[in-house]
Amino acid sequence: MPWIVLAVIVVLLLMMVRIVNQYERKVVLTFGKYTRVLTPGLNLIIPVMEQTIGVDIREKAVDVPSQEAMTKDNISCTINAVIYYRIKEDQVERAVLNVRNLDYAMTQFALTTMRNIVGQFELDELLAKREQAAMKIKAIVDEKSDSWGVDVLSVELKDINIPDDLKRTIGKQAEAEREKRAKILEAQATRESAILVAEGEKQSAILRAEAEKEVKIKEAEGKAQAILEIQKAEAEAIKVLNEAQPTKEILALKSFETFEKVADGKSTKILIPSEIQNLAGFMQAIKEIK
Repeated sequence: MPWIVLAVIVVLLLMMVRIVNQYERKVVLTFGKYTRVLTPGLNLIIPVMEQTIGVDIREKAVDVPSQEAMTKDNISCTINAVIYYRIKEDQVERAVLNVRNLDYAMTQFALTTMRNIVGQFELDELLAKREQAAMKIKAIVDEKSDSWGVDVLSVELKDINIPDDLKRTIGKQAEAEREKRAKILEAQATRESAILVAEGEKQSAILRAEAEKEVKIKEAEGKAQAILEIQKAEAEAIKVLNEAQPTKEILALKSFETFEKVADGKSTKILIPSEIQNLAGFMQAIKEIK
């Protein structure tokens, strides 16, 4: 008899104990009514009166199967996706009480939403703005599943398939666009090359002009320097002549030499020194010097 009582006690204890893992929560229903949520670790319940339902709170990925959808420009395409979500820790009971099969509900609602969103885009826009379409699907699914205690992390559009004949048409359009772009790039390259050549010729002409200018400046500076040297030499000669205290006869002779040089030149005007006022006296001075 004592063994039977002991066995009953052990069985009751085993029925009372509930071990909850870190990645899950257990919703407790007392006589079918929600009462609390068991947290990770060792928990006790009242056997028979209470029952528990486990909920995994880890992130989950749910595939949304392929389906046909019509774009805004009336092109049929086949599209599929994947939804990443997790159950909120503080709203675990909603995933049990508000929805029967959470994965199935998420999939079906995503299918409907995906068809509606695809209908808002033209095909070219859908292919180019895939992420934008996925964000719209995520926003709608997240809003709906909030009552289920679900946090939608992201929605990814996996494949967008179009009919084969349309693929060939798009391929031809892409090829034509590539050829057009190649011609534009070639024209731009030719234009830039012509600009560079013209710029080079311009710079070359500027350099030639600057070189010619520099040569003329140097020539002018050389002539000016020569004139200064001549003037300096003449000034030195006059200085030496003055220091030697020449007689009037010598000055007259120098004036006559200057007169001869001027007369040999191309000038049509001849300046006669003021000292030569009497030609007879001038000639007499020459004789006396000789």
